[in-house]
Amino acid sequence: MTEDSNLNNGVTRNADGSVISAENIRKLYGDIAAVDGITFRVEPGETYGLLGPNGAGKTTTMQMLAGLSPVDSGAINVLNIDVVKDNRAVREVMGVVTQHDGLDGGLTVYQNLFLFGFLAGLSRKQSKNRTHEVLEFFGLRDRSKSNTYELSGGMKRRLAIARSMMTSPKVIVMDEPSTGLDPQSRNRVWEELAVLKDAGVTVLLSTHYMEEATILCDRLAIMDHGKILDEGTPDQMIVRHAPKEVTQLRVAPAAIRTVRDYLSGREISFREVGALVSVIGQNGDRPDLEELTDIEGVRISYRVGNLEDAFLAITGRELRD
Repeated sequence: MTEDSNLNNGVTRNADGSVISAENIRKLYGDIAAVDGITFRVEPGETYGLLGPNGAGKTTTMQMLAGLSPVDSGAINVLNIDVVKDNRAVREVMGVVTQHDGLDGGLTVYQNLFLFGFLAGLSRKQSKNRTHEVLEFFGLRDRSKSNTYELSGGMKRRLAIARSMMTSPKVIVMDEPSTGLDPQSRNRVWEELAVLKDAGVTVLLSTHYMEEATILCDRLAIMDHGKILDEGTPDQMIVRHAPKEVTQLRVAPAAIRTVRDYLSGREISFREVGALVSVIGQNGDRPDLEELTDIEGVRISYRVGNLEDAFLAITGRELRD
């Protein structure tokens, strides 16, 4: 991008020095609190993640921050704009990428970007110049004449992220940026987000992918039932909540009942997902599974604790719930 579009210049901050500040915000749907009094701050240039299962309140939080849904109580400030009082103003300075791309399938890649910029307030000349910058920045120039309906899911997601940059925002809110993408496309999106971070953009994203949160986020908040249960860097979450070691048993169908009986009979806690059984010893000690080593169809391996282990320790529920 050009020097004038360097996103690290002139970042307006809130009174507390943050770029995004949410203070005790709540959102009610009838008697149900979708977001129940959460507080967090995002610093300039930071990538901050909201991590949680479906229904945790992540999307509702993003909608309130972007001025797309009214706040029932609490305060939100973005780039020193009071979002509660002026939700239109925040939409003018923030890029938003929703779960549903909202691209016009009847237009080309170029036309989607140009039209978005023009409707967002850029002049025709400005929108044209900015479209070329964004196409180059995101490596989409070769597809500029392609119809949007011809694009793969990963390419459409990249285009949606590119479109959010048309107005040179200093803050981008992304709701589940890589949901539904294959691993290759997901990694490409992650690369694009890393480039945005290098350009000084502050990113707030929601996700339920552990790997995505670990790779992209400087800090994150784990949400469930509309509340923030803990906050910190991915490494801090792992140190505070995950076991140092997890024993993994890869079990053939013929041996699964024997393994279950063995673990249950010795009151060893375990988690079973398909053919994989994860076992965590008490007080971090390696559990005694010696008798299982002689059973045909059982393979034992060990790994260090990770962010998913921390999540499950905090929430007590599977991410797919």
